[in-house]
Amino acid sequence: MAIFSSGRPSQGARTDAVRRGDGAGLTIIAVGTTIVGDVASDAVVKVEGEIQGTVRAGHQLLVSPGAVVRGDVYAAEVVAGGEVHGSIHADERVEIQTGAVIHGDIRTQRIQIAEGGRVNGQISMEPTGGADSVPRRAELGESSGV
Repeated sequence: MAIFSSGRPSQGARTDAVRRGDGAGLTIIAVGTTIVGDVASDAVVKVEGEIQGTVRAGHQLLVSPGAVVRGDVYAAEVVAGGEVHGSIHADERVEIQTGAVIHGDIRTQRIQIAEGGRVNGQISMEPTGGADSVPRRAELGESSGV
């Protein structure tokens, strides 16, 4: 399918593409970009710039080295190479890479902290499906109170 095609792929095709990780369902906040407000995606969010607000990624949140997130984050998986100033709520796992700094609490099932990665907060490792699990699409509306 061409990039500017007027046809729309079926829902099943989109889901398969996201699982393969070929870029479908990927939201990139580029270097030099600052978003003031909340960000929500059903798939993957990659932050290379700055976000000032809550980030909700249905699959994965990637915070690149040099990137900054100032707000709480919710995802199945979080890989941090930059800075997060807020709590991390990950249903499956959190990876803190060398040079990453987390200023906030982390709640996840599994965690990996590389040498040189820093966490200034509490780490809680609990089973998935708790009260802080990633909200589904219907819960992302204005009435969510976030």
